[in-house]
Amino acid sequence: MESRLDSVKPQLYTPIFAILCISQMLFAASFTMIIPELPEYLRQMGGEEYIGLIIGLFTLTAGISRPFSGKLTDTIGRMPVQIIGTLVCVVASLIYPFVSSVFGFLLLRLFHGFSTGFKPTATTAYVADIVPFERRGEAMGILGVSMNTGASIAPPIGSYLASTFSLNTMFYVSSAAALFSVLMLITMKETLENKQTFSPKLLALKKNELIDRSALLPSSLALLFYMSLGALITIGPDQSVHFNMSNKGIFMTSFTACSVLSRLVAGRMSDKFGRVNVLRISIAMIVFSLIFLALVNSATMFLIACGCIGFAMGTASPAVFAWTIDRCKDENRGKALATIYIALEISIGFGAVFSAWIYNSTPSNFGTVFWIMAVATCIGFFILRPANIRKYG
Repeated sequence: MESRLDSVKPQLYTPIFAILCISQMLFAASFTMIIPELPEYLRQMGGEEYIGLIIGLFTLTAGISRPFSGKLTDTIGRMPVQIIGTLVCVVASLIYPFVSSVFGFLLLRLFHGFSTGFKPTATTAYVADIVPFERRGEAMGILGVSMNTGASIAPPIGSYLASTFSLNTMFYVSSAAALFSVLMLITMKETLENKQTFSPKLLALKKNELIDRSALLPSSLALLFYMSLGALITIGPDQSVHFNMSNKGIFMTSFTACSVLSRLVAGRMSDKFGRVNVLRISIAMIVFSLIFLALVNSATMFLIACGCIGFAMGTASPAVFAWTIDRCKDENRGKALATIYIALEISIGFGAVFSAWIYNSTPSNFGTVFWIMAVATCIGFFILRPANIRKYG
């Protein structure tokens, strides 16, 4: 007979988990707040041809820094890496108002990208350390909800601040959000056992420290479906203008709000029905959403399509991250998460640059971009065919 103690569901929603989620929400709000206004900001400097690099350069340094953040997360600890990543956001947003050249702007985007190269890797590893194994997918979903909540509410706020006050006000508020994020982390305890003292030698990466092989299968899948996100956040502001939308950040609110809705249940579904089963369904949803996005011809349809793809990607994300953690050894958790984040950054960056090249400031090319993204995402079905999936196949 099952005892009452055995039937109690393992605790997930602890004060520490709540603090991590709020910190992650503020961090996401900080760097997404400015995204809708950056294309016009760059145009005013005379750099219209570099619009694709706004996201491309950001994700480039995020991707390059992932092997370092993964190794440091597994050696010096989760907390220092989280704090370093968030402080980069604080500093970068304070510098934007003082940049007056295209080169300086692009250089700052490179620097700013280090923030997402460090903070999410360490935060996700910290969460994996403190949550019950059997609720890992649910935890990844809720952590994603917090990230997406910040990304949902921040872009329209940023556009409002820029239009009502000034771009500089937007940048300063962005920096303040990151500052509050890091202040919440300062009193938290480290979860890594046997941590090392930082040494410059830790920055010298060996070949086997660059990626975790157990994460290659989930990372290959993420490489395909995150390209569409890079495309959307790059050409979405111009598409909003094309449909005469007064606020260029509303499309991201639609995307992330629907992503939040799906994440609330998607992680739990992957715990119950298996990561791969959920991923197969979500890949199909992403493909159909991209086809819908390619066919839109009004502001209303555009917002609905953004919501659809947000819901689909919100279903896929918790499953693919939980799958990554399931497949890796505990001592390589940071490295495995860094591996999938590298794939994510490459995917978003390539999607941004490629979509800007195809779009070429020509509205008639919006549909072409999303048709290509739909075809690329379909390849994910072939990645999910292998039978050597260790635990959730």
